[in-house]
Amino acid sequence: MKKQIYISIAIVVFIALQLSGQQIEKSYAGTFLLKGGKLETVYKGVIDADVLIEDGLIKEVADDISHPGAQLIDCKGLIIYPGMIDSGTKLGLAEISAVSLTQDHNEIGEYTPHMEALTAVNPNSVNIPVTRVNGVTTVLSVPSGGMMPGQAALINLQGYTPEQMYAGFKGVVLNFPSTGKRGRWDRRSDEDIKKADEKAKKNLKKYWDNAKIHAQMAAKGETKYNPQYQALAPAVNKEAPLLIRVNKKSDILAALNWVNENDVKAIFTGVAEGYRVADSLAKYKIPVITGPILDNPSRASDKYDSAYANAGIMQKAGVMVAIQTNETENVRNLPYNAGFAAAYGMGWREAFKAVTVNPAEMFGIADKYGTIERGKVANVFITDGDPFETKTMVKHLFINGYKVPLESRHTLLYDEFLDRDPGLSK
Repeated sequence: MKKQIYISIAIVVFIALQLSGQQIEKSYAGTFLLKGGKLETVYKGVIDADVLIEDGLIKEVADDISHPGAQLIDCKGLIIYPGMIDSGTKLGLAEISAVSLTQDHNEIGEYTPHMEALTAVNPNSVNIPVTRVNGVTTVLSVPSGGMMPGQAALINLQGYTPEQMYAGFKGVVLNFPSTGKRGRWDRRSDEDIKKADEKAKKNLKKYWDNAKIHAQMAAKGETKYNPQYQALAPAVNKEAPLLIRVNKKSDILAALNWVNENDVKAIFTGVAEGYRVADSLAKYKIPVITGPILDNPSRASDKYDSAYANAGIMQKAGVMVAIQTNETENVRNLPYNAGFAAAYGMGWREAFKAVTVNPAEMFGIADKYGTIERGKVANVFITDGDPFETKTMVKHLFINGYKVPLESRHTLLYDEFLDRDPGLSK
């Protein structure tokens, strides 16, 4: 009985938080003319240009555009940027860490590649408005758990259903066997860790070999439906990349060997010690999603700035790098993660590519996302300064061509308590 009461209270609190955090204004579609501003082209720097948005797309980018039927957005003194992409989050899959009912990113089982994160995304998460008002328009929502916890999904941060939010990429996640400790509480001996690693690699080999056999038989129409192996078929056939999460230097090298032995198209994620093997990653042309940048060193002996400099060292070695926050509530801090990467060796332009065009290319959607060009999806934000600086304010936001209100749980609470009228009788 008490358990039912606690669950009921948790649900009520969750619903209350949801309702209190939602926008009052609604997003709306239309034809919009962004007039008189400067445009960040990503590749060619900042130029003077107008931008016409229509039917959810960038219709025109040119000097002095005229469109009598468009809603005019005065961008004088402002800068127009393509929406930023966070390449690794739990956004939409988790809400309140203390309430298990709001956690939907960790499935039961060691191998569940058929479980799709997209089906679990909550479009009404209070974290979504908080994130997008900072210029982050698209994120990769990633499941966690066993060795193959499921398929990550790329979503735009606007829409009533997961299907409306879907941005065109799904990828199976592989948590590559790790030889490191799982945390301070991990009391395993080095010998126990070694045995666990050998066992995990043996099981992975067996599972992957079975997936390859299943794909070969499926191509001939000689096998029964198996959702787990079928979900792996695009990765086995190199039609889609496998997202391999790996961090420690020795594990990265082991993952490189595994990728080469199995002829896998891979994207490495995490890669906290990528700076130690940057040349090897570049040699085998492995794209990398790294982060969070705002993190502590992975080893006690590391320099204080190793996490800050990691992305820049890999980029300078020739690795294509994208940045992730690996966050839920603080995905909004993506531009500041990129800012630290820029300051610690990556440079502003490469850091901005790491949150725009680089992830778009990795996910195979560069024809629609990453830059502001004719025919691309109208994911755009407009600011009064550098988005990597905390003082910069986002003035206008568009996702899928919808003009999105700059409201979130934070702004609503700010407005509520800015002029407090407690209503107490004198």
